[in-house]
Amino acid sequence: MMDRLFAPQSAEAQAHTRLTENWFSWDQDHPSLDETLTAGCATYQAFQRYLNGADLYLVPQTRGELENVLRRYAYDAIHNTIAKSRSQLERGGYSRMCHLVEMSITKVLNENDNAMFLLSLHRPRHDKARSPDLGSSPRFIRIK
Repeated sequence: MMDRLFAPQSAEAQAHTRLTENWFSWDQDHPSLDETLTAGCATYQAFQRYLNGADLYLVPQTRGELENVLRRYAYDAIHNTIAKSRSQLERGGYSRMCHLVEMSITKVLNENDNAMFLLSLHRPRHDKARSPDLGSSPRFIRIK
């Protein structure tokens, strides 16, 4: 399902692959945290977490709500990466990573019908077997 959102050669997919395959040594190549790599992987992980829907308690109804959920997930991924990294974060690095993530999320949602697809993914399905005379309003029972 991730291939629908990210091509395997996209920066986000490559960043995710690099970080997950080299989790114990990826941060030793640079004296400071690689902001572009971290932001790309965070974006990928945000969409992956949304697709799994494991901790999605309030299903977004609008594109704005969807973007907020994805941003929150991406910020969580950035925090986790910073916490596990042995490299220092440069001054202003967190803000730059958040900006890269936000731009990437917006870009993915603007492509094709990705936003509508993601919004419809976790919406509750209405039971079509329901009889037509039962409306959506609750039926009350009178007790004597």
